[in-house]
Amino acid sequence: MSSQSPAERELAQLLVEALSLDDVDPASIDPEAALFNAGLGLDSIDALELALAVGKRYGFQLRSDSEENRRIFASLRALSTHVEAHRA
Repeated sequence: MSSQSPAERELAQLLVEALSLDDVDPASIDPEAALFNAGLGLDSIDALELALAVGKRYGFQLRSDSEENRRIFASLRALSTHVEAHRA
């Protein structure tokens, strides 16, 4: 497992809080692992909740109809890279 950057650590904490993943330690989330299906096992409802939380925290919207979403939400690292590029 590769280690999390400070931005990834912050986002992992947000992810765990926003989705009430009480049994997940934010530090244990592999930044390269898939967030959906086999990875953390998130689903489309989780994606919406996470998008809202990211929007509130970082001041920009993740659009549900974006064709980029599969890439953006691929992993903690991909999401963190996107957040860092677009945060207000």
